[in-house]
Amino acid sequence: MTIPVGPPSTRPAGPAAPGRPGAPGRSGLDRRTWHVRANAVVVAWFLAAFALAVLHRWVPEHGWLLVHLVLLGAVTSAILIWSSHFADTLLGRPAPGGQPFMVARLAAHNLGAVLVVAGILTAHDTLTAAGGSLVALVGLVHGGVILRQRRGALMARFGKLSLFYVAAVVFLALGAGLGVLLARASADADAQARLYVGHVGTMLLGFVGLTVLGTLVVLWPTMLRTKMVPGAPLAAGRALWVLVAGVLAVAAGALSGLAPLVAAGTLTYLVGMVLLARPMVTIARAKPPRSFATLSAACAVAWAALGVAALGIVVLAAPTWPGAVERLGLLAAPFAAGFAGQVLLGALSYLAPVMLGGGPSVVRAVNEEMDRGAVARVVTVNLCLVLFIVPVPSLVRVTTSMLGLAAMAAFLVLLARALLARRRLARRGDLLATGIPTGPPPVRRRLGGTWGVGAVAIAVVLGVAGDPAAAGLGAGSAAGEVAATGGTTTVQVSVEGMRFTPSVIEVPAGDELVIELTNTGDDVHDLVLETGATTGRLSVGETRTLEAGVIGRDVEGWCSVAGHRQMGMTLDIVAVGAVAGDDSGGGSGDGGSGDGGSGDGGSGSGPDGGAAAHDAHGSTGADTGAGAAGLLDLMADPGEDFEAHDAALPPAPDATVHEVTLTVSEVTAEVAPGVPQERWTFDGSAPGPTLRGKVGDVFEITLVNDGTIGHSIDFHAGALAPDRPMRTIAPGESVTYRFTATHSGIWMYHCSTMPMSMHIANGMFGAVIIDPPNLPPVDREYVLVQSEVYLGAVDGPADADKIAAEDPDLVVFNGYANQYDHDRLPARVGEKVRVWVLDAGPSRGSSFHVVGGQFGTVYSEGAYRLGGPDGAGGDPVGGAQVLPLTAAQGGFVELTFPEAGNYPFVSHAMVDAERGAHGFFAVTD
Repeated sequence: MTIPVGPPSTRPAGPAAPGRPGAPGRSGLDRRTWHVRANAVVVAWFLAAFALAVLHRWVPEHGWLLVHLVLLGAVTSAILIWSSHFADTLLGRPAPGGQPFMVARLAAHNLGAVLVVAGILTAHDTLTAAGGSLVALVGLVHGGVILRQRRGALMARFGKLSLFYVAAVVFLALGAGLGVLLARASADADAQARLYVGHVGTMLLGFVGLTVLGTLVVLWPTMLRTKMVPGAPLAAGRALWVLVAGVLAVAAGALSGLAPLVAAGTLTYLVGMVLLARPMVTIARAKPPRSFATLSAACAVAWAALGVAALGIVVLAAPTWPGAVERLGLLAAPFAAGFAGQVLLGALSYLAPVMLGGGPSVVRAVNEEMDRGAVARVVTVNLCLVLFIVPVPSLVRVTTSMLGLAAMAAFLVLLARALLARRRLARRGDLLATGIPTGPPPVRRRLGGTWGVGAVAIAVVLGVAGDPAAAGLGAGSAAGEVAATGGTTTVQVSVEGMRFTPSVIEVPAGDELVIELTNTGDDVHDLVLETGATTGRLSVGETRTLEAGVIGRDVEGWCSVAGHRQMGMTLDIVAVGAVAGDDSGGGSGDGGSGDGGSGDGGSGSGPDGGAAAHDAHGSTGADTGAGAAGLLDLMADPGEDFEAHDAALPPAPDATVHEVTLTVSEVTAEVAPGVPQERWTFDGSAPGPTLRGKVGDVFEITLVNDGTIGHSIDFHAGALAPDRPMRTIAPGESVTYRFTATHSGIWMYHCSTMPMSMHIANGMFGAVIIDPPNLPPVDREYVLVQSEVYLGAVDGPADADKIAAEDPDLVVFNGYANQYDHDRLPARVGEKVRVWVLDAGPSRGSSFHVVGGQFGTVYSEGAYRLGGPDGAGGDPVGGAQVLPLTAAQGGFVELTFPEAGNYPFVSHAMVDAERGAHGFFAVTD
């Protein structure tokens, strides 16, 4: 039995409306123009997704955005276009409204998709709701058009397959509604997680899954250029209701909180897939897939089955719904790229002649271009996807992900080449009307699968070369002089708070040790042994295996994330039965996990040497010498590129809602002349941006973690339960923090991820100023944030041991020692100057004083201590000499300079002034 999707001349006669692609009477040029214009939207979404994949580190919400650019933008637009095209073919009649109505639906959907993206990125629920409603409405209208088209259809047997499209768009409308609800802020993490699972089930299994599976019933044999298996349409009709039942069960189970029902739904869905795929497998046995289109489609269906099974298993096994959502994050790439992306690129590659139009020579030329390197491209993409979901060092994941992205992006290059080939043939006049190609396959020039395997292998080698320690290379020996027993001890280790559990492992001397570490904490962690063996950085929920080798002596391990070792994240491996005093084979590796498992090198001698080598993101200790502290010279001048932190404070903006995005980044910056330190920052500076508003203002802060470890944010200016907004987020994630300023003052904000002292000392702090009511205007305002600096290795982060001992190397205003000695703060005689001061700590207080000045107004911790409107601060002739603050306190002082000159300002804890808490006001007439 042949498939009725060939060129127009082979289709059964039936009514046709002018203006529809494929209708009799329309030229190949018109049809090519329609498909090129319509699918240009799909290509545009793909281009945006590829650009985001490359630039994601600088884009907030990039994970969510990348998935939705592919699925909501490219895939959904393509489904609207091609489901209409196939419905015309399957039903043997044009759709009501013709091409203009199809264009209107496509335009409306894309407007809705843009509104959804804009609403999420700007945190405007109204935009998100409007966009989601428009997407849902377009889906329902599209389904209604197909139902109307079914009336009087000539091809009832194949026409039943159009019901796949109707059911799919109903799930699109349901999924869009759940997505709108999901986008709204909620303190109920369990409800949000259940909405997420329902949204994923209806959109991916229902909308995308049903559309793809229904289309493949007829497209699969067509792509293989063979006959359909008898009974395939009947089997597909039965499978449809099984698939629909599976999706409904998944959605109902998620919304009602019944995890077993979700698992049962995924199992039902898999049964439906098997029923539908059996005829496809029969065809493939007789005519194996060899082209890019068929290979991509086959791999896509395999990824779909894997994703559906994983969805059910993860939801059923997770202890909580939020825990299930965290684990489901790993399925985003298989669903978006492995399933939806591959099937769409494969289908578009096969349907390229329809988009471009032309006669037999054009079809051959276009197919030859779209099939270049077919096997190599498919092998590359799918191997890279496998490496993405299995435990590999982070740098390997980066290199293979970029390779897989390039392999998928090759579609756009080949499509452009096909268009150029068509134009060359057009000059020769070799253009005829073209439907879906059914002739013999073109002669292809292919790169075999060996090329794909080789490319992936090179990407892996490059990743391992850039991060050898994370791959377990370069490790020293823990065997000592003991003979290997041939036995293996395997231990499961988890994380509880800032502890490894168990924290002591006993191993028979001579046994090989295998540690299976699961990060059950709420931050990024790793495990580094003094031998140099390491797991590399593990995201929350990730599991990785460390092969420690033969154990013949006691071995120390720790988490190398900054400060975690000092918080107690250590692991002791005890060799039971080892010869006392045998500590040979000490750490001689080339470093532990400084960033994702890559150490800074250095040879150790025994455990101490190993500790120094591997603690690049923690304490440097005495083993590394003076480090950055040895570069200190507070009498030196800054370099030519020195630019002081701007202390000038602009007035509060008129807006009552302040929407701010703060991006966490790790930068290297000078903290004193010639002294670089790794700083963890909000928006690239320490302190972070100063925010200002009035009592009653609303602050909506989006925190984007573009660092390499977990971070969070805590605003003292807001009062709310910290569980959700102050939670630690992993690298690449974001969180929105909304609060209303109900009290005035200068308030600290900072990272609250443990160890908090390390994160604050490394620069993660800033100020929020909420003006007191009736705050009188002044001539100048400045803000100074005092903090301590604990120097570790050169270009390294703060020294955790010095933080614990409260032994700072520097005490600074606005992040740099004595910077306002070199770039003095200007004022004029007689001007009233207001200076806001915040002590960010993390530990030491401040005693702010201006040498030669007296304060007529002192305001601290929400109250006037002196001066202020209506005599709020008591004695009108009283004065003050210091603004005393403890860690995290703040306030302001006002003073007038009586004559021109240079007025030093300091912390009058004089040892801190001598450590860098010093500057000048340059007062002129």
